Amino acid sequence: MEFTPIYIASQVLTVAMYITLAITYYLKDRKAILLVNFLGCIFIASAYLLLSAYTGMAMALIAITRNIIFLIDEKKNGKSETINKKDIVILLSLYLIIIIVTIPFYNGFLSLLSVFATFVFTFAVWQKKIIVYKFLGMPISLLWLSYNIFILSLFGIVLESIIVIFAAIGFILEWKRKKVLTT
Repeated sequence: MEFTPIYIASQVLTVAMYITLAITYYLKDRKAILLVNFLGCIFIASAYLLLSAYTGMAMALIAITRNIIFLIDEKKNGKSETINKKDIVILLSLYLIIIIVTIPFYNGFLSLLSVFATFVFTFAVWQKKIIVYKFLGMPISLLWLSYNIFILSLFGIVLESIIVIFAAIGFILEWKRKKVLTT
């Protein structure tokens, strides 16, 4: 790992993405989570491009597309707390796209860590319960942490380690909030 201007730029973009990701664990609205995550995906897609981490870049581009689909669906069909057939078709279609896009960008088993993280994150933002999103943030972070170790993204490693903590705190706060609302 050499600290070239391109590597430094990738790390600045990585920091920007992790700031946006940390914010999502404190938001209470799915639409806000999708919008903030959309911005973060732009940052990380650019960072992965600079790092030549093409599988991660492809997953970030899929995440951008996914968020647009979810936002359009929510705008067109309104906010819903239930999952219907249309939602299942969207999820399965996104999973198929992830698999198809992974094939040309495959770079060994460890490159699949970004794919697994994208699968779980896609489910996390697809389903309608914020508490599930916040809970799944922890295993998602561990997958991305492993991928950042694989691609040698120094700030990705450090910040993903911190995001695990943000995800855990966000989950605990949401769980307590839900518990207070139901009692």
